Amino acid sequence: MFNFLKNKLSTIYSKFSTKVGSLFSGSTQGDAFFKELEATMLKADMGVTTTRKLVANLQSSGKSNQEALVEFKKQLLELLTKQPQPIIHNVILLIGINGSGKTTCAGKLAADYHAQGKKVLMVAGDTFRAAATEQLTEWARRTNSDIVVGKQNQDPAAVIFEGCERFKNGAYDVLIIDTAGRLQNKLNLMKELEKIKRIITKQLPTQQVTTLLTLDAMLGQNSFDQAKIFKETTPIDGIILTKMDGTGKGGIIFAVADQLNIPVAFISFGEQAETLQLFDSKLFVDEFIS
Repeated sequence: MFNFLKNKLSTIYSKFSTKVGSLFSGSTQGDAFFKELEATMLKADMGVTTTRKLVANLQSSGKSNQEALVEFKKQLLELLTKQPQPIIHNVILLIGINGSGKTTCAGKLAADYHAQGKKVLMVAGDTFRAAATEQLTEWARRTNSDIVVGKQNQDPAAVIFEGCERFKNGAYDVLIIDTAGRLQNKLNLMKELEKIKRIITKQLPTQQVTTLLTLDAMLGQNSFDQAKIFKETTPIDGIILTKMDGTGKGGIIFAVADQLNIPVAFISFGEQAETLQLFDSKLFVDEFIS
C-alpha cells in the first residue's frame, strides 16, 4: 500500500517537481527566480497567502539555491506537522460538500475496519440525496457492514439517533456516519451539524467522536473556502484529501494547514477500497518537491 501511494504521488508531482528542481538548480536567485517559483506554487494550488509567505521566507534567508531547496522542503513539512495527526476514534463523523467524496470515504473506512476484523455500523445521514443512501448501502454490502438508512428527505438527526441506538445495542466496534453536504446556507448547516453532534453526545456519552472533512483536491481555492466555512461551523479533527488523480494537485492542503490549522488524516484516490491511505506528511512533501 505504501508503494501504491508513493507511485501515485510521484506521478502527480513529476512535472511540478521537475519545474521546482530546475529552478533551484541554477546559481542565482533574482526577482525572476522568485516570481517563477511563486507562479509554480500557485499552479500547484498552494494559495496566494501561504505561497507569498513561503517565498518571502526564502528571499530573506539568504541561502544558496541548494540550501534554499532544503529550507523550502523543511518549511512545507513544518506546515503539515504543526498540528498532530488526529486520533481516529471508533465513532467517525464525515462532513463535506456534496461531491467531495464523503460517501466513498465512508465505504473505504468500513472496508479497512472490516479487514481488521471489526464489526462496523454505517449510518446514511445524507437523506437529501437519494444516490448517497444507495451508494452507502452498496458499500455496506461490499464490506459486510450493517447500515441504518432513513426515508428520502427525512431529518438526518433522526436517522443518526437510530444509528446511535443500534450502535449501543449491537456490540459494534466502529460507527461511521455520513452526512449531507449542503452549503447553500451556512446557518442551516451549522444548526444541522450542531443537532447531529448533540444527539451523538447524548446517545453515546462515553464515546469520543472524530470529525473528518472531505476536501476535493481538484477544486483548489474552492476547497480552502469550504474548509473555512466548515471550520467556522463545527470543530474539525482532520481532513481526508480526496480525488488525488492527475489533475488533483492537492497543494491547497498547505494553505489549509497554514491558515486553518487543520491536519490531514487520510489521502484518497479513485473508487477502490484500498485507495484510502493514512496521510504521510514526509512522503507527501518528498514527492511534492522530489
